[in-house]
Amino acid sequence: MVFEMNKKYDVLLILEGTYPYNGGGVSTWSHMLCNDIKNANFILYSINAQYESKSKYELSENVKEIVQVPLWSPLEPQEMINYGKHFYTIVDEKEELNETIIKEEFVPVFKRMITNIYSDTRKAEDFDDVIFRMWCFFQSHDYKKTMQSMAVWRAFCNLVVELSRNTKEEATLNDLTFGMRWIYRFLIPLSIDVPKADISHLTISGFPVIPALVLKYKYNTPIIATEHGVFIRERLLAINSSEYSYFLKKLLIKFSESITELVYYKADLILSVNKFNMIWEKFYGANPEIIEVIYNGIDHNLFVPAPKPKALEGIPTVVAAARIFDLKDIITMIKSCEVVKRQIPNVQYLVYGDNNAVPEYTKECEDLIAELQLQDNFKLAGYHSKPHQLFCEGDISILTSISEGFPYTVLESMSCGIPVVATDVGGVYEALDENCGFLCKPKDYEEIGKCVIHLLQNEQLRKQMGINARRKVIENFTIGKFIKEYEEAYEKIMGNSMPESLKLHFAERKAMEAS
Repeated sequence: MVFEMNKKYDVLLILEGTYPYNGGGVSTWSHMLCNDIKNANFILYSINAQYESKSKYELSENVKEIVQVPLWSPLEPQEMINYGKHFYTIVDEKEELNETIIKEEFVPVFKRMITNIYSDTRKAEDFDDVIFRMWCFFQSHDYKKTMQSMAVWRAFCNLVVELSRNTKEEATLNDLTFGMRWIYRFLIPLSIDVPKADISHLTISGFPVIPALVLKYKYNTPIIATEHGVFIRERLLAINSSEYSYFLKKLLIKFSESITELVYYKADLILSVNKFNMIWEKFYGANPEIIEVIYNGIDHNLFVPAPKPKALEGIPTVVAAARIFDLKDIITMIKSCEVVKRQIPNVQYLVYGDNNAVPEYTKECEDLIAELQLQDNFKLAGYHSKPHQLFCEGDISILTSISEGFPYTVLESMSCGIPVVATDVGGVYEALDENCGFLCKPKDYEEIGKCVIHLLQNEQLRKQMGINARRKVIENFTIGKFIKEYEEAYEKIMGNSMPESLKLHFAERKAMEAS
C-alpha cells in the first residue's frame, strides 16, 4: 500500500513513566517513532509520578512540545506547571465554587462513576458519559477543591461501604483514604487542558487515556492505542501480589477494568505489538475489526554480530538487558544462575539495566545473590550506554519476565546472532522459535537453568541458532518495516485509503457521538 505523505500530522503521544525521562522497551519504541516517522510531528504528553527535570534522550526535531503531568507530586501539577490557564482564572474557580454547587452538580456524577466501577453489568458507554460530564464540570470548576470537599468524601465513603456489604472484608478508614486518594490522582488529567492534535496515540490501555478523551470530547480527535504489555494483565498481576487489603484490591481491579474497557470502546484503531495481546483486548470488549498487529522493529545494521570481548573469552557468559523490577523477575534469573553454577562453576551472568527503578526490589535481588553465594557469578551491572554492544559480551542472552509485549531485548539479541533463553510470555514466542533459542515456563528456574547449560555446552548449536536468529530479524522485524506500517496507520486513521470496515466503524462512531 502506497500513500502520498505530503502532510505532517500533529500526534499527541501519551506516555506513562517512560519516554523521554526513563528507559525501557516503550521508550525505545517511542524514540524510534519520533525520530523516523516522516508524516508526523509529536507532542509528548508525559505522565510521571514526580516532576522530571531531565530527558534521558536527545529528542528529534519532530518533537514539538512536551506536556508533563506529575501525578503523585506533593504539589498539584497546576501549582508546578503552567498549562495555559491564567492565574486569576484559577483563583476565580476556587472562590466561586461552594459545597452547594459540588453537591448538586458534581456528586451525582461522581456517585454514578463509583456505582459503574463496582457494577457487574457495567457498560463502557455509561462510563464514557460519566467521564465526559466530569470533564465538563472541571472546565469551569476547581478540581482540587471539588475532589477534596466534604461532600465528595462523604459520598465516596457512604457509597463504597454500601456497595461492599457482604464481602470478605469491611473497609477501614485507612482503606477509604487510600481509595479516594487513588481516584483523586488518577483523574487529575481531567482538569488539565490538552494541546490540539490531529491524532491521539496511546502507549498504554489504562488511565492515560484521559487526555485522549479530552481531545475526543473537544475535537472528535481519533484515538490510536498501541498495546505493548497488556495494561490490565500487568495490573492484575501487580495487585494480586500486593499486600493491599481485599477492599483496596477490589477497588483498584474494578477501576482498572473500567478504564481498560473505556480505552477499547473509544479507540478508533488498536495496534498490538503481538497476536497474544488480542486475546485480552477482545475479552475486555475491543472490536476485532479495529485490531491490527504491528511488530516492533530494530536497526539490524546497528545490532550486528561482533567478537566477544577479550576479557570474557573462555568464560561462559549469559547477558541480559532489563530494568531491575518485579515484572522482569530477576529473582528467577538469579535462581537459574545457581542451577547453572552447579555444572558450570565459572558461569557469568551480566545484567545491564537501571538498578534504581525500584530500590527495594534491587535490594531483594542483592540479598538473594549473597544468600546463594553468587557474588562472583551474577552481576547487576547497571546502565549500558551502548546497547548494541552488550549482547556480544555473552554466549547467550536471557529474559525471565512474567509479562512482556514484544521485547526489544529479544530482537536485539537475535540480530546480534546471540541465541536467547526466554520465558514464554506475551509475544515472545512470535519472535523466538525453536531454531533461535529456548522458551521456558515463567518462574521455572530449573528449566531455565537447564536450557542455559545446554546452550553453553553446545557451541555448534549456539552458532547455528545465532545465524537463524539474525536471519529471522532481517526478514521480519526491521525498523524500516516498523516505521512504514506506522506511517500507513496514521494515514489510515486520518481517512486516507481507509479500509471499508474502518470507514463503517468511523461512520457509526460519529453518528453515536453526534446523537
